[in-house]
Order: sequence, then C-alpha cells, then structure tokens
Amino acid sequence: MKSFVATVNNTQKTWYYVDATNKILGRFAARIAHYLKGKHKVQYTPHVDTGDFIVVINAEKIIVTGNKKLNKIYYQHTGYIGGIKKISFQDLLLQNPSKILKIAVKGMLPKGPLGRVMLKKLKVYAHNLHEHNAQKPTLLNI
Repeated sequence: MKSFVATVNNTQKTWYYVDATNKILGRFAARIAHYLKGKHKVQYTPHVDTGDFIVVINAEKIIVTGNKKLNKIYYQHTGYIGGIKKISFQDLLLQNPSKILKIAVKGMLPKGPLGRVMLKKLKVYAHNLHEHNAQKPTLLNI
C-alpha cells in the first residue's frame, strides 16, 4: 500500500472567518496557525501548504491576560547601529491592531518560504467589515 502525499494540485482551500472579540491573544493565534498549516485536515503533509484561508474580524477587541497590556513590548530593528525601535502593546493596539495578531501567528508558523506562504493566507481586519464576501467564508468557532 502506498502512502498518500498531498500536493498543491490535490488540496482544496476553504475560506473561514473568525471573530476575535474577547479572545485571548496566544490561544487564539495558536488555533489560527493550526488552520493555516492545515493540521485539521486528513491529508496534512508537513512540507506542503495544505492549510485554509482565515479572515479575522474585530482584531481591535482582542485581549491579553495579566499585566501584558501594560508591560508587553514589541521590538523591531532597522538594521542600522542603534536602530532598535520598540512599541508597547497598548500603543500598537491603538495604531495597528491587526499587526498584533499577525506577529503572534507568524511566530507559530514554520520559518522560511513555506511559513511566508501560509502567512499570506491570513487576512486580519480591525473592525467587523471585510472585503472577502465573494469567497463566501464560513464561520469558524475558535
């Protein structure tokens, strides 16, 4: 009996949308990464992108536990000497709430070209309006 190995041609991608209202950031990001990788499917193959598309709405209403709202800091380096930039969770939530979730999910995906392809299937919106109604996404309860 031969083993089944999924390829890009024989995988079907479905669209899901999830609501991030009052969801804990880490647990929510882990479930999204699970679906982006395709681990919920029977034909999951680690080296092939078998995951689905995820549309996240209401990213501005995501929560964190403990004192992370005050103490969590995101760092970014420009590549120049002394070029480190930092921003707190609260400030980033006000400026760009979708970036918080993308950073969290990106850390849970594989590193390299496959992870970058998987991350492109994540669409995050701060409010409850999104532009993917033509794809007819189904509600995913996470």
